[in-house]
Amino acid sequence: MAHSHSHGHGHGHSHGLPASGYLNKAFLWGIGLNLCYVAAEAGAGWWYNSLALLTDAGHNFTDVISLLLAYLALKLAQRKPTHRFTYGFGKSTTLVSLLNAMLLLVAVGAIGWEAVGRLGSAPALNGTAISLVALVGIFINAGTALLFFRDKDHDINVKGAYLHMAADALVSLGVVLGGVIMYYTNWFWVDAVLSLAIMVVIVWSTWGLLVESLRLTLDAAPQNLDVRAIRQHLLEIPGVTEVHDLHVWAMSSTENSLTAHLVVEDAYQDTQLTQIQEELGHQFGLQHVTLQVERGAPNPACVQDGVYH
Repeated sequence: MAHSHSHGHGHGHSHGLPASGYLNKAFLWGIGLNLCYVAAEAGAGWWYNSLALLTDAGHNFTDVISLLLAYLALKLAQRKPTHRFTYGFGKSTTLVSLLNAMLLLVAVGAIGWEAVGRLGSAPALNGTAISLVALVGIFINAGTALLFFRDKDHDINVKGAYLHMAADALVSLGVVLGGVIMYYTNWFWVDAVLSLAIMVVIVWSTWGLLVESLRLTLDAAPQNLDVRAIRQHLLEIPGVTEVHDLHVWAMSSTENSLTAHLVVEDAYQDTQLTQIQEELGHQFGLQHVTLQVERGAPNPACVQDGVYH
């Protein structure tokens, strides 16, 4: 059986981020503000011997590193493809989101270890000073989170930065409440308990990011794309009799790709490919679509186990 193969390449381009200039400034502001706050919080934590402040300062420092890595990945993703890196550098944003999630979990382990050690022997602490320092953190972390709020649903790299900052604002709020409690009750063990609560918040805010980043790093289909629905859409196109070797993956945190083989009737016109590619872009958010057409029966060499249905 002879096979006629034709290739259609449809590209709805959205390279980088639609608001890359805004995000560049957002990351730089976030990095600068949080770096200043980390220095102040760490100094206050050392001076007042507060584990909650030192813990939060350490966590905030990992956030500064995370913001810096996310910013560098954003800049790298904006570079054009090369002869060696033909897909460009967009995947760096996914790798950085995975690295950020792993850094946070390492920080969680250190927090838990130190907090458990202090539960039985809590030192006297200055509740007023702790509350005032953490109060500043609420405004800085919440303000930084708002910088990323607009784009958090469009880029997992930006979502990671937003979750870091939003979680930190809640953590700072908890530290403020803990300082008030210690001031009025002298229950200094509250400092260690708050550190454990911080640990729980970090794990809760990070786990989903870790799982999704790992999935995308392994080239799994993005969570917001239903591959079965895409296959069904292709099968409903007049003239298409079979779909196989359908692959969907994320080229970056903002760009999705699809390749597929379409088995079509002999009368099928290749000019329909452009329309199919545009439909896939509009309905499913696929920016890069490559289709191979086969007339008659599918080529056995192209059919892979678990892919051809």
